[in-house]
Amino acid sequence: MDMTINRQKATGGASGYLTIDLGALRENYLMLQAKAPQSVTSAVVKADAYGLGADMVAPVLYGAGCRHFFVAHIDEAISLRLRLAGDAAIFVLNGLQPGNEASCAAMNITPVINSLEQLAQWAMHAKVLDKPLPAALQIDTGMSRLGMAPQEIETLKTSPDLLDRIDITFIMSHLACADEPDHTANGAQLSVMRRAAEMFPNTPVCFANSGGIFLGADYHNAIMRPGIALYGGAPSAVRPNPMTPVVRLDVAVVQTRSVPADTLVGYGGSLRTKGETRLATIAAGYADGLPRSLSNRGAAYFQGVRLPIAGRVSMDSISLDISALPEGTLRHGSLVQLIGPDQSLEDIAEDAGTIAYEILTGLGQRYRRTYLQPGALAQTGDTTDADE
Repeated sequence: MDMTINRQKATGGASGYLTIDLGALRENYLMLQAKAPQSVTSAVVKADAYGLGADMVAPVLYGAGCRHFFVAHIDEAISLRLRLAGDAAIFVLNGLQPGNEASCAAMNITPVINSLEQLAQWAMHAKVLDKPLPAALQIDTGMSRLGMAPQEIETLKTSPDLLDRIDITFIMSHLACADEPDHTANGAQLSVMRRAAEMFPNTPVCFANSGGIFLGADYHNAIMRPGIALYGGAPSAVRPNPMTPVVRLDVAVVQTRSVPADTLVGYGGSLRTKGETRLATIAAGYADGLPRSLSNRGAAYFQGVRLPIAGRVSMDSISLDISALPEGTLRHGSLVQLIGPDQSLEDIAEDAGTIAYEILTGLGQRYRRTYLQPGALAQTGDTTDADE
């Protein structure tokens, strides 16, 4: 889908434009679903749908057929419940914080139980309500982050009555190295998951994250749980990205200048020009999700031409060396590309020494957001007018 903002000049007065292609998001969901049609494809929409707006993203995924949604916190789940139909199942990956039991039960939100302590909390509330309550049961298969440890699984084996009031929706775990297809941890975790599943015969298994979907049928099981791949991020660190890009970021120039050789640029004078240099200052910085680690390393692009970041990234601005462009090409209000056809999420993340997840979730609220609906005209996600 064409992201139709005027890329030459910020005619609407915004400092930056974040374009979110919901049609591409839908395509990505359907592509992942087609990888394993025998499995249910869910969607991870935590962290406000990886920063792109869960209130806009989740309904599109629901319209594509998704009925299982994962968030990290109860507040995310409550907000999502108000936006989705009643047949949407919502799961809280971090499980139950003390005091959240009543909200989960009242709003038909399913906790992912990560410990015997959380299990006891949920079972006690089930006793109060005098009815069984649903839960997903997470098992730590080797990541040492969330999930029941081996000794807790042994406790469940010897004390199955702990589950008397719990309706286990599925058992699940999380792959730590799925973006590295040849990593030995993948097979090791799969073996642990299979042994754990023997304890719960006829109970669905949810195991594959974005990378896991591409590891093959052994990892698919009953429910797959993609996150970053839905949003156009690469599911593998070593293979070409098969996903359709969902985001584009363009930022406006606020000033241009020419400086002579031996001029210091930016905080700390970390760059000293070697010759006469033309600079452009753009209206975004680390407060807008462009990390300070891009200083003197990253770049923006204009019509395929790389424009290196000159000096340190500031809170609200970045200086670019635009000497590679003909004089006068960029002016006050011109737009340069930070994420798009010339620079992917993975490209900018590599320059910043981080991962695409951090770049995507860090994009702030100061950009003018334009949502391109599947098969429809664009609409803005804020209170300003669209520029189309």
